[in-house]
Amino acid sequence: MQSTGNTILITGGGSGLGAALAHEFHIAGNQVIIAGRRQAALDAVVADHPGMAAMALDMTDAAAIVTFAQKLVADFPVLNTVLLNAGIMVAEDKIDLATAEATIATNLLGPIRLAHALLPHLEAQPASTILTVSSGLAFVPLAATPTYSATKAAIHGWSLAMRAQLQATSVELIEIVPPGVQTDLMPGHADNDQMMPLADFIAETMGLLRQQPALAEIHVERVKFLSEATQRGEFAQVFGMLNGGH
Repeated sequence: MQSTGNTILITGGGSGLGAALAHEFHIAGNQVIIAGRRQAALDAVVADHPGMAAMALDMTDAAAIVTFAQKLVADFPVLNTVLLNAGIMVAEDKIDLATAEATIATNLLGPIRLAHALLPHLEAQPASTILTVSSGLAFVPLAATPTYSATKAAIHGWSLAMRAQLQATSVELIEIVPPGVQTDLMPGHADNDQMMPLADFIAETMGLLRQQPALAEIHVERVKFLSEATQRGEFAQVFGMLNGGH
């Protein structure tokens, strides 16, 4: 992935990681299009970034994703990068079916549907990139958020398999693996000093994305406690520490 001169779609671009990454890609000289459910949030980000574009999108709406993808490609025919960042994280007490289904629709089905809709266009470009966003919890799940953790594990597995399938095409696939970051993803995260400061995460992530040759997975140092637990032979220990002895 080149660091400048791209046309980039960022889902979940109205807040948190998405808005921060949109800012970085914009100032680096890329055409950035942000997408999300809340038009007011999108408009606020665009207002601070002349030349950035915004398009409303509900990642749980399968039909809307198809229509969105068609309009996106028509309006931005040189689109060559898609960052599948939109996601929700909600605590569950045992099985909360409504929360589980909404989480799967947003975090897993949404990215798969949008990638499916845009892949023919991306494969037709000389060089293009799909970026997925999993989580340290893809590697060691958090008991309080079982479905969120499961969707991020699925995104990790999907990324590995799709990268292999796309190997002979012009499309590269890069997986970003965040730790807990100070955003509003869950209540209290933004003010929790146990979370990684957003600015620090973005700076380290952008540095890793600029590395050549490109890294297949972006793991900041802070997430390796989780993402490398199994290879260190410490999964059970880390799971216990993360989940208070569960």
